Amino acid sequence: MANTEKVKEVILAIAEVIAEKKLYLTQLDAAIGDGDHGLNMNKGFQAAKEKLETATLETPADILKAVGMALISKVGGAAGPLYGTAFLNASKIVAGKTDLDLSDFMNMLEAALEGVKSRGKAVVGEKTMVDAIEPALEALKKAVAEGASTREAMDLAVKAAEEGVAYTKTIIAKKGRASYLGERSIGHEDPGAMSSYVILKTIAEKF
Repeated sequence: MANTEKVKEVILAIAEVIAEKKLYLTQLDAAIGDGDHGLNMNKGFQAAKEKLETATLETPADILKAVGMALISKVGGAAGPLYGTAFLNASKIVAGKTDLDLSDFMNMLEAALEGVKSRGKAVVGEKTMVDAIEPALEALKKAVAEGASTREAMDLAVKAAEEGVAYTKTIIAKKGRASYLGERSIGHEDPGAMSSYVILKTIAEKF
């Protein structure tokens, strides 16, 4: 169960991990994209962190909405609108709730994925963040349906996301700057899929 304070703690942990991995994510992006993904994501999550530390946010939905707005306003390129939409969609799912459980998280992840797919016009197999998020959601749904514990379900979702990142290394990019490379994009992990995995892993560790 996650209350407002726990959700805040999770977001601050994500901000910390993104800061640690900003250069790594940027190196991944430099190979097939604009070379700014990690730096932009860090800028967005540092803005979100500042908002969380200065504003009065009373519910999990308030926090998720603040994060979404910060990402949209501070993250350049495609990542800002995509991640921002993901967090805004998630916030709508839990509006009015003060405590979140595994079922809430599953519904939030589904709404986040729908937002990303709708905004980015992307599907699995196009070498994007969808390749990490959708397998994670499917694994989570399966685990919940089979009565897995929260820990087991989250671990399975993270493992599926990690496998999704590995999968992006084997396929041609169909979206964004990376798509210009054609077959030369094979052999490189998608930075958006990697940052999605990093975020999911951090949530799972803290949830």
